[in-house]
Amino acid sequence: MDVLYPRCAGLDVHKDTVVACVRCVSSPPHRETRSFATTTRELLELSEWLSSHGCTHVAMEATGIYWRPVWHILEGQFELVLANAQHIKSVPGRKTDVNDAMWIADLLAHGLIRASFVPPAPIQELRDLTRTRKQLVREIAQHSLRIQKVLEDANVKLGSVLSDVLTVSGRAILGAIIAGESARLADLARGTARHKRPELIEALRGRVTAHHCLMLKLHLDLIANLERALGEVDTAVGKSLAPIRERARLLTTMPGISDLVAQVVVAEIGVDMARFPTAGHLISWAGLCPRNDESAGKRRSTRVRKSGTWLKTTLVTAAWAAVRVRGSYLQAQFLRLKARRGAKKAILAVAASMLTAAYFMLRDGVPYHDLGPRHFDQRSRDNTIRRLMRRLSELGCDVTLVAQHAVQKETSQAS
Repeated sequence: MDVLYPRCAGLDVHKDTVVACVRCVSSPPHRETRSFATTTRELLELSEWLSSHGCTHVAMEATGIYWRPVWHILEGQFELVLANAQHIKSVPGRKTDVNDAMWIADLLAHGLIRASFVPPAPIQELRDLTRTRKQLVREIAQHSLRIQKVLEDANVKLGSVLSDVLTVSGRAILGAIIAGESARLADLARGTARHKRPELIEALRGRVTAHHCLMLKLHLDLIANLERALGEVDTAVGKSLAPIRERARLLTTMPGISDLVAQVVVAEIGVDMARFPTAGHLISWAGLCPRNDESAGKRRSTRVRKSGTWLKTTLVTAAWAAVRVRGSYLQAQFLRLKARRGAKKAILAVAASMLTAAYFMLRDGVPYHDLGPRHFDQRSRDNTIRRLMRRLSELGCDVTLVAQHAVQKETSQAS
C-alpha cells in the first residue's frame, strides 16, 4: 500500500497516560514510541516531541472523554484525526500482538483511518450545555417519580388527582405536608385543581409519618437545586447560541421543531454542512439509516445502525410531533409507510426526512418548504391510478378511465 503521510503519529489515550508512536519513512526512516502523562505540562511536552520529529498528522481513538484534552492541546499544530475504535478494530492486522499506538500510526500512514466528526470549539461547548440540560431534566423527572413513590407509601393519592405533583398546587400541598399540616390541604389547590376539591380531600387522607416528611423534603430540595442549575444552563445556552441564532431559528419553521429541539440539532451537527458531503452522509452519521448488512445480494437486516443517542432520540421525539400536523408532507409520509412497515419504521423515516431538510436549510440558509400531503400521489400518478384500478377490480367494479379534459369538454358542450 502507498504511504500517504510519511511523518505521522498514533496516540493510544488512557485516563492517566498517553502512549505515542512516531512513524517516519523519510530519511532517516525510524519509529519511536514514548509514554506521557495526561497533565498539561506533559501534553505540551508531547506536542514538542511530535514537532521535533516533523509530524504532520496525528491520529487517536475516541476513548470516552479522555481524548478531548489531548485534542485541545494539539489542535492547530497538527492535522488531527479522531478514529472510531470500532472502525480500527475492523481493519485486519496484528492488533493484539503490537502496541496500539504503533498500529494506529501504521493505519494513519496508509490512509486507512476514517476521521470522525469533531465540531469546532463553540459548537462543542453548546453541545455540552444541551446534553447537560437533558440530563438535568431527566434527574428532575426521576426525583418526581421518587416523590410519588413516597406518597404511595403514605397512601396519599395526590398523583391520581393531579397530572403532575410538581405543579403550583402540588408543591403547595407537599410543602404543607412537610410542615406537618393535615387539615384543609385541599384548600391549597390553585387554578383548575380547585375544581377537584372533593377528589383531593379523599386522596389526601393517608398515613404520613416523620420519615415520609423527611424524604419529601429531601427530594423537593434536590429538585429546587436542579431547577436552579437548569436555569443557569439555559442562560449559558442563550449566550452560546447568539452567533448562530438565526440559523437555529430557521429550523423552527419545520413542523415538530421547537426552539429546544433546534438548539439540540445545532449543537450536535453544527451549522457548517461542508463536513458532510451529502445529506445521506449526515443521516448515516446520525444512525437513521439501515445498517450495511447484505450477503449474496440479499439484505439480511434493515435495523438502523448504531450511533450516539443524543441527536437520534431528539429527532424521533420531534417526528412524533410533526406527524400530528394535518395536511403536511411529513404526516403523509408517516401514514404511507406505517401501512406497509409499521409505526416504528415509519417514524424513523420521518426523522431521517427532517434531518435531510435540516441539512439543506442550514447549508443554504433557507426556511422550510412543505411539499404538501399530495406529493407522493403527484410524484407517481400513473402508479397510483393503476393501484386504485386494481383495487376496484378486486372489489368487483368495472372501471373505465376517462381523461379529465374530455369530461370538461363534454360538460361545456352540454351547457
